[in-house]
Amino acid sequence: MSDDIFNQISGMIAKKSCSGVSKDAAEWLHLLQSTPQKTPLDMQISPNSAPSANVSAPQENRQMVTNQASEPASAPVFVQTPGEFTSQSTEQPAPAPINAGGIDRLRQSVYMCRRCRLAETRNNIVFGEGDPHARLMFIGEAPGADEDMQGRPFVGRAGQLLTKMISAMQFSREEVYIANVIKCRPPNNRNPEPDEAACCMPYLEEQIKLVSPECIVLLGAVATRFLLKHEGSLSKIRGTWQSYKGIPVMVTYHPSFLLRVENAKREAWIDLQQVMAKFGKFHKK
Repeated sequence: MSDDIFNQISGMIAKKSCSGVSKDAAEWLHLLQSTPQKTPLDMQISPNSAPSANVSAPQENRQMVTNQASEPASAPVFVQTPGEFTSQSTEQPAPAPINAGGIDRLRQSVYMCRRCRLAETRNNIVFGEGDPHARLMFIGEAPGADEDMQGRPFVGRAGQLLTKMISAMQFSREEVYIANVIKCRPPNNRNPEPDEAACCMPYLEEQIKLVSPECIVLLGAVATRFLLKHEGSLSKIRGTWQSYKGIPVMVTYHPSFLLRVENAKREAWIDLQQVMAKFGKFHKK
């Protein structure tokens, strides 16, 4: 995205009416006003949360190993020990039933799931959290180390950035719904295998059906590939409106990628402003 296009879009948005932003987002938002080369996505993350040493390649479709962040829990954490799921039998377990009786019943079905090999190494299921009737839904790829320990999505450095992104969009984290394609952490934060995603996709599809959002934001290449069946480069599809079963979908970069590639934040911010506009929200300089 060139500076001329970015400034033109930002100028048009600035003329629109604004419904106001939260105090939490104010520091993030002022960067766009004071420094043309920066966006709200350049907000500094807590220095106490350092990137994990075992994330090396800055590939957009890899989930970052995150550090724990203290946030109020909004969903119960069901602690499971790895031994609880270890079995010497080679027989495949029967698929857990998917209940359509509400988000809580679906959560319980996911907690009982042993459809794939990830059940044997997880500490916690990371089901998702937020408003079960949210107008806006964010979907990432899979839990990282912190998410696996806490049983909550996006709680490390990438999660801090996602929370700031949501605030800059004039939403609170409690107003949206956050989930992942995969509900269990893949070992060493590797990308989910196709068969693992195939086991989890029915749960995500049911989550989307139950939440029934007006708009979905897909975070990263992995989520985009499995939900939209897009096998090409993320750069060819990000920033454009797609559709999932009639629901508008905006594809953008994963927060962990934005932490590693600073200049991608400007493009991501323009993506998010398109989503804001669908809800009648506009950034005011």
